[in-house]
Amino acid sequence: MSTDTRTITVGIDGSRSSLDAADWAAREAQRRRLPLRLLHAGTEPAASGGVFDIDDIDDIDVPAGRTRAALDRAAIELSYAHPALDIIARRTATPAVPALLAAAVEAETLVLGTRGRTGSAGFPVGSVALGVAARADRPVVLVRAGELPEDERAPVVDGSPPSTAPYLPVVLGLDPDASADDLIGYAFDTAAVRSAPLHVVHPWTLPTSTLRPWRHRFPGTTVREHRVDGDPGPRLLEASTRAGLLVVGRRTGRGPGRAARSLIRHAGCPVAVVPHD
Repeated sequence: MSTDTRTITVGIDGSRSSLDAADWAAREAQRRRLPLRLLHAGTEPAASGGVFDIDDIDDIDVPAGRTRAALDRAAIELSYAHPALDIIARRTATPAVPALLAAAVEAETLVLGTRGRTGSAGFPVGSVALGVAARADRPVVLVRAGELPEDERAPVVDGSPPSTAPYLPVVLGLDPDASADDLIGYAFDTAAVRSAPLHVVHPWTLPTSTLRPWRHRFPGTTVREHRVDGDPGPRLLEASTRAGLLVVGRRTGRGPGRAARSLIRHAGCPVAVVPHD
């Protein structure tokens, strides 16, 4: 991973999912010892008397007071939860997608919320989240509403605090035909930061030379490979139910493919979309 970008940035729009994403981003910033940047983008319309569901926040405007209150509340609550964390909260009138894409350039990782919903049909992902994940120059992590700190750790069985439990594996979906050093490097680095195992799922046979330099660079990371004959999507979805983070790639200049979009909608954990050559 490069070391010239120095923030974890999260988009705040007043929705429950964006606040849960901010909580995830704060934990990631603390793990990486980086500042946390909270960003609200877009104009703030005058409050109206309409009634709407906060889960539909990706598709409608939020009254100004609610958005401002959500941004301020997130900054205050996160500062209490993580007193050593450097937190920067800012607003911009620039529309959400271009503002978040610009912020991603200066970020180690950009974090966005999606609208969580239980059930086998998966959950909807807003146009802003998908638009940014398809075009950002840096990794974008998509976090569902309802994601909790204990969800990224192994279950506690002895009564010890959940925060002391080991992290669940980081799962990497890898295409053997891709030149994906940025993708592989992000997955190894993320696993190392968490002291978590890395599970690599790939179709067919992966050349030994693909992972060898990364194993040498991260000797403390336990790596397990899972070869799948055919479509790795179902195996990745299954693995995501027992993972702390699912990492998938997209070609630079292209949006996530159909398989990646399906994983984003249905995965049982946050999903990192990483651009690569």
